[in-house]
Amino acid sequence: MIRYTITIIDDQSKTVTPVGFQNHDHSACVAAALAAAEKQCRMQKLHLTETRRRVLEILLDQHRALGAYDILKHLVAEGRGAQPPVAYRALDFLVRHGFAHKIEKLNAYVACAYPGEAHFPAFMICRACDAIAEAHSNQGKGSLGGAAKETGFVIETTVIEAEGLCPKCRPDAP
Repeated sequence: MIRYTITIIDDQSKTVTPVGFQNHDHSACVAAALAAAEKQCRMQKLHLTETRRRVLEILLDQHRALGAYDILKHLVAEGRGAQPPVAYRALDFLVRHGFAHKIEKLNAYVACAYPGEAHFPAFMICRACDAIAEAHSNQGKGSLGGAAKETGFVIETTVIEAEGLCPKCRPDAP
């Protein structure tokens, strides 16, 4: 099973607290992510169709990375459409508007841990249990940012996926 994480940001102190590879209040995280998506869609006049909303709910409910065909199986079981374009169109909308991300290494999708926020995600993928945590990255910093600046290149998107061991799977885990 592939799981992912959300991160809680305390707006007053801008403290980033990873919920990540630990237990959390799942129903609260799903409700908050759906509310953020609905709010963003209202503000930007985006059409969050019933199918798009359901695909986001599936990603949030499953709390793991899912392939398009995994999502399609859920939709078919609910009588919502049996053709792959149904899932791919919904996923395209969710990714394009920042409600979900594609995990390239797994060719799968996860709900965004920072819905409604402009950010550049970095993913930590546990090679033992496939758990996934999302964190903020700063594409303008570090060696890549420095190289881009030196050459006059403007980075618009990056995909950062690190593979390793989560706290539960580390050999020195308690």
